Amino acid sequence: MEKKQFQAESKRLLEMMINSIYTQREIFLRELLSNASDAIDKIYYKALTDDNLVFDKDSYYIKVSADKEARRLVLSDSGIGMTKEELENNLGVIAKSGSLAFKKETELKEGHDIIGQFGVGFYSAFMVADVVTVTSRALGSDTAYKWESAGAEGYTIEAAEKAEVGTEIVLHIKESTEEDSFDEYLEEYRLRAIIKKYSDFIKYPIKMNVSSQRPKEGSEGEFEEFKEEQTINSMVPIWRKNKSELTDEDYEKFYHEKHYGFDKPLKHIHISADGAVVYQAILYIPENIPFDYYTKEFEKGLELYSSGVLIMNKCADLLPDYFSFVKGMVDSEDLSLNISRELLQHDRQLKLIAKNIKSKIKGQLQSLLKDERDKYEQFYKSFGRQLKFGVYNDYGAEKDVLQDLLLFYSSKEKKLVTLDEYVSRMPEEQKYIYYASGESNERIEKLPQTELVSEKGYEILYFTDDIDEFAIKVIAKYKDKEFKSVSSGDLGIESDDQQNDNEAQDNENKELFDYMKDVLADKVKNVRVSKRLRSHPVCFSTEGELTIEMEKVLKAMPNGGDVKADKVLEINSSHAVFQSLKDAYANDKDKLSLYTNLLYNQALLIEGLPVNDPVEFTNDICKIMVG
Repeated sequence: MEKKQFQAESKRLLEMMINSIYTQREIFLRELLSNASDAIDKIYYKALTDDNLVFDKDSYYIKVSADKEARRLVLSDSGIGMTKEELENNLGVIAKSGSLAFKKETELKEGHDIIGQFGVGFYSAFMVADVVTVTSRALGSDTAYKWESAGAEGYTIEAAEKAEVGTEIVLHIKESTEEDSFDEYLEEYRLRAIIKKYSDFIKYPIKMNVSSQRPKEGSEGEFEEFKEEQTINSMVPIWRKNKSELTDEDYEKFYHEKHYGFDKPLKHIHISADGAVVYQAILYIPENIPFDYYTKEFEKGLELYSSGVLIMNKCADLLPDYFSFVKGMVDSEDLSLNISRELLQHDRQLKLIAKNIKSKIKGQLQSLLKDERDKYEQFYKSFGRQLKFGVYNDYGAEKDVLQDLLLFYSSKEKKLVTLDEYVSRMPEEQKYIYYASGESNERIEKLPQTELVSEKGYEILYFTDDIDEFAIKVIAKYKDKEFKSVSSGDLGIESDDQQNDNEAQDNENKELFDYMKDVLADKVKNVRVSKRLRSHPVCFSTEGELTIEMEKVLKAMPNGGDVKADKVLEINSSHAVFQSLKDAYANDKDKLSLYTNLLYNQALLIEGLPVNDPVEFTNDICKIMVG
C-alpha cells in the first residue's frame, strides 16, 4: 500500500481549511451529507439516459451512525460510488469537485441540480476527525477501494471489500481538549439537531438509529430503551410544493417550525421565480413586533438555502433595512458561493433576487392596505416607524418605494389615512398638505397653532413619531403638494387684506414687540402679531427648516448638541392680553417684562418644552396674583 502526498498547493489549502475557512465546525456534516445527496443524484440522472438502469427512489438513502466508545462517526450512502481513479482525482486533489465536473460533463438541465460544486467541502471533516476513511464501490464495478488520510501529510488508496454500490465515510473523531470539545459529534441529539438545521430538505432520506422507549414486557409501568431506525429529515420542502396544494395552516405551521416568531403571521408570500435567476421563497409579514426589534441585538435577514441545503441563517443582503421585519427563506441553485459556502459572492444573481423580493414585499403591503385595511393598520402599528426610517435614510433614495405605504392620523377623519387619501380630499384652493407635531393626538388637538388651518376647513395630519417630520422633510412634495407645518411662519392661507392688516399691526406695535424681544434676548428670533391664533393668547411659530419637535428629537440624542429652532413668539391681537401688553408698555415697563416672560413660558408649556427656570416662573405667577 503506497502512501501518496497531496499536491503542495492542496496541502496548504487543507491546513488553511482545517484552521480558518469554516467558522463553525458543525458545517462538516452539512458538507458530507450534501456530497452523499450528490452521489444519489448522479444515479438518478444516469437512469434517465440508461434504459438498463431503473431508479427506485425508495432504494436510495443516507445513513448516519455514531459509536461513542470507538469514537467513530459513520456516513454511508447508496449513491453512484467512486472508482479508484475518481477517489484519487476527487479526494487527492483538493478543490477539484467531482460534482462540478459531472454537472459540466452531462450539462444537467433544470430539475437535476447537484448540490456540491466544491471539492473542498469533503475536507471540512478534518476539523473534527484525525483520521478519515472513505470506502467506495462505483456503479458497474465489482471492486471497492478504500481512501484513508490523517490530514495534510498525505493519503493511501487500496482495494477493499464492499457488498453494495455506494460510499461509506468513517470519521475517527478527535479527542476533546480543555479548549475544544469534539464529543458532541458523537451524541445522537446533537447529530439530529445539525441534520435538521442544515440538511432537513435534502430530497433523500437521512436515517439514524435513534433511542426510543417502550413498555417492558412482564413489568407494569416500566420501560426499556431500544434503538429504531428513523428518517431525520423532512425531505420535501414546503417551498417546492405547488401553492394550490398548500393551505394557510401549512404556511403558519412552517412559520412556527422554523421559529420565525411566536405570533401568527399576518400574511405570507410564496415566490417561485423562473427568469434571469431561478429561486423559491416563502416570506412572512409578522403580526407583532419582536421584543428586540429596535435594539442593536436584532439581526435582520432571511434563511438562505442552496438546493435545499442551509447556507446562511441570516442573509442580510436579501432585505433592505426598511423591510427588516420580514421573516422567511430563499432557496436557489443559481447563487455563486465562496469556497466554504458560508459567504455569498456579491454577484448579479443575489442582487436580482433581492430586487425581486423588495418588489414582492411592497406589492403585498399595498394589497394589504387596499383590501385588508384593518390588518394593514395592525401591521403599521408595529412596523410603520421602520417604513418612515426607510424614507429618511440614504437621503430619501427609497422615498418613492415607501411613501404610499405611510399612514398618519387625520384631524378630520379621526383615523389613519394615506397621503393619497389626504390629497384626494384637498379643496381646490388648498396649496399645502398641513401637519402638526406633538407627543400625542390629544396634545395636538389642543395646539393653538391649528386654529386657523382648522377654521379654513383644511385637514391636518398628526405627527406623533420622532421620525415623522424628518421623513416628511425628505419627501418634500407629494403629488406636487408641499408639506407645511401649522407652526410655519407662512401658512399660505391669509388673504392679501389679512396680510396687509397683520403688517400694519406689526408696524404699529413695532416698539412694543422690539422691547419684548429685548427682554427675551436670544430666546426668540422675533415677536409679532399672530396670523393663526383665534382664541388662544400666545403660541410659537418657527422660521427655517428646523421645527420645535425636531429640536426635541435632536436634543434627546447623545450627540444632539445645543440645537435650537428659530422660534417666533406670536401674540393674538384680538385677545384681552394684547391690550394689557400695550397698557404695560405705556405705563409700567417692569410689568411688561413680567408679562413677556410669562407668555414665553406659557408658549413653552404648550409645546411640551421645559421651562428654563421653574422657580422664577412660579414667582412671576405669584406677582400677578398679588397685583
